[in-house]
Amino acid sequence: MAVSKKSMRWIPWLLILPVVLIRIFTTLYPILATIKNSFYDIRILAGVNEFVGLANYMKIFHDPKVITSITFTIIFVLVSMALHIILGVGLAMILNMKFKGRRFIRTIVLIPWAMPTVVIGMAAKWAFNNDYGLINDFIRWFVPAYQNSWLINTGSARGAVIAMDLWKDLPFFAILVLSGLQFISGDIYEAAKVDGANGIQCFFRITLPLIAKNVLTLCIPFTLWRLTSFDLVYAMTSGGPGEDTALIAYRITTEAFTNLNVGYAAALAIMLFLVMALISWINIRFMNKIGD
Repeated sequence: MAVSKKSMRWIPWLLILPVVLIRIFTTLYPILATIKNSFYDIRILAGVNEFVGLANYMKIFHDPKVITSITFTIIFVLVSMALHIILGVGLAMILNMKFKGRRFIRTIVLIPWAMPTVVIGMAAKWAFNNDYGLINDFIRWFVPAYQNSWLINTGSARGAVIAMDLWKDLPFFAILVLSGLQFISGDIYEAAKVDGANGIQCFFRITLPLIAKNVLTLCIPFTLWRLTSFDLVYAMTSGGPGEDTALIAYRITTEAFTNLNVGYAAALAIMLFLVMALISWINIRFMNKIGD
């Protein structure tokens, strides 16, 4: 008996059905469950599970710990991404130059990115120690009486976290920018030099416009990774001093798994999700305008 083409249309759907069900269970269900929990006051230690509507969301704007986390998260994302763009493009330009051992340098420059973030955070915690840390020991070669407890003071602790985040991910950002640079034909630069353009003019008139869309595309995932960063702060400062280096993702984790305040943590997670979606939408619209 011949099978009709109409009945054959269901076969591909049946074949992918297990994967679709798994994705629904592992992605859609947790999102819906988080949205639902955000409207409840769920405190496991107190045995509370009550519907409170928007109370968890309203609490966010009056919680000093969350306000501190949001403040540092904004500083962390803006400063880190600005330095990623400036230094990343500069490093990519250096790696794009022709010199002996270029392939070897391109390989070893990725070592920090390949290292686990928790390992980097723990190593940084030792390196920034005032008494036996590598950073202060190096500075004392030039300033013998130098003393600075980097991770105890708010300003230096935040700077140290940003510096270590930059040290880890900057090489990967630069390598991705480098891939865009290699698509620029050398003939364009030769023609510009014939017309009398110098190196700075070539960079701002040729290089930067041609890699702008590539860099902005990279900014989307790198910005989202900064917003969801948790492990570096967890291993390096544990949010200290006080709550001054607690990123919003770290605050969400603390509320959910330390304080067992599941409802409030869910509300924070949904707010973070909405911010991430908004940033992605703005970035995509901006890139489309550049592309046009």
